[in-house]
Amino acid sequence: MDAFLVSTGIVALAEIGDKTQLLAFILAARFRKKTPIVLGILVATLLNHGFAGALGAWLTSLASPQTMRWILGASFVGMAVWTLIPDKFDESEAKFARLGVFGTTLIAFFLAEMGDKTQIATVALAAQYRDFVPVVVGTTLGMMIANVPAVLLGDRIAHRMPVRLVHGVAAAIFLALGLATLAGVGEAFGF
Repeated sequence: MDAFLVSTGIVALAEIGDKTQLLAFILAARFRKKTPIVLGILVATLLNHGFAGALGAWLTSLASPQTMRWILGASFVGMAVWTLIPDKFDESEAKFARLGVFGTTLIAFFLAEMGDKTQIATVALAAQYRDFVPVVVGTTLGMMIANVPAVLLGDRIAHRMPVRLVHGVAAAIFLALGLATLAGVGEAFGF
């Protein structure tokens, strides 16, 4: 249950102001068809985070638990710093309009999420918790919590969200996870 809750919360917070959330705003403004956009985001995230979770699970088989502890701790601390750096969106990431609303959203979201902080967080969380399904379901739910309101409410909420505060909270959570991992706190609980 911890893997699911932490994964959901940390990704939902990290996604606020992220380039994929900006992409959700742009797709909603451009196409004005909410259901295919939301479904495209869901499918793209499941595919992307499924791959990331599998990679995280596989990485744990390559290194000793002590080495993984240091890699994961440093990764979470790095994610804390990265979360504080604002994302910029490139309009070219939404150029697949000939594929229809669902296809455009699916391809654009999948590509925009490649190497993004929430994908990297999914790799690290899957390696940390060694529980693939709750991590992938949690990170996917976190993405949906952040992006569905962006699609449904668009500009009405974009300017009211305290993005810097949300990023600060997400960075603090990543930092706490990193420091706890480096200190070996998780070993007492079996992860």
